[in-house]
Amino acid sequence: MTDGKTSLALRELRAHLTDPVVLAVQAGVALVLAVSGPFGTFESLSLAARLLYWPAIVFGTYAIGAALTLLVLSPANRPAPPSPWLVLRGTVVVGIAVTAFVSLLNLAAFGWRGYAGMLAPPALLGTFLVTGVVLGIREIILVQQTPGRRPPPILARLPLGKRGALLALTAQDHYVEVVTENGAELVLMPLRDAIRLSGGQPGLRVHRSHWVALDAVTDARRRGDGAVLTLTNGLEIPVSRGHMGAVRRAGLIAARQER
Repeated sequence: MTDGKTSLALRELRAHLTDPVVLAVQAGVALVLAVSGPFGTFESLSLAARLLYWPAIVFGTYAIGAALTLLVLSPANRPAPPSPWLVLRGTVVVGIAVTAFVSLLNLAAFGWRGYAGMLAPPALLGTFLVTGVVLGIREIILVQQTPGRRPPPILARLPLGKRGALLALTAQDHYVEVVTENGAELVLMPLRDAIRLSGGQPGLRVHRSHWVALDAVTDARRRGDGAVLTLTNGLEIPVSRGHMGAVRRAGLIAARQER
């Protein structure tokens, strides 16, 4: 049994959408909108109808945005600084999906006039503008959440006693051995997903089965066509020939060692 990238992302999405704080914030926003009745809904809908309409808008659009962002727009290795292309792509994808959802909901609530209203240029511009601003802020926040400020998400999969500074990730069949300063633990997932959950910590894939945190490397020496890295806990990690270029660029192998 394997735990693929999609199933892992779906579990993360489910956990996020069912988080009590996320639910409470959405419920609060929906209640305020239902009572105040913006965008003409105060006049066109009764309070009971608004208490149905606005929660559907808030919860629905948030779920769509969260799902598309997590499943489609989040790259395995997030660039820093924030990528304008990533924000633009996200704005287009999420904006189209949100527009389609709200248009259909308006069709049910207001008939053809509500559906057509969502397709008017001012409404479309507003939807995409808000989407772009939200995604841009999200990118900035993600870049600011460096490992020093927030532990890598992969550590949440470990027993409390084994959590600590992340040193290495090693693939073992369908599992990944997560190595920290306090020990090691096997987690059921592909290596590529474990690397994604390293939280952007500076690291390097040095072998098809190994990833290391750069600040955990204390020594590097050539061995045949590859190399061997020694970590702070004494563990030795092999470097394959195909990954030697990345190791050199990271400065782990000195020029004198190449002679």
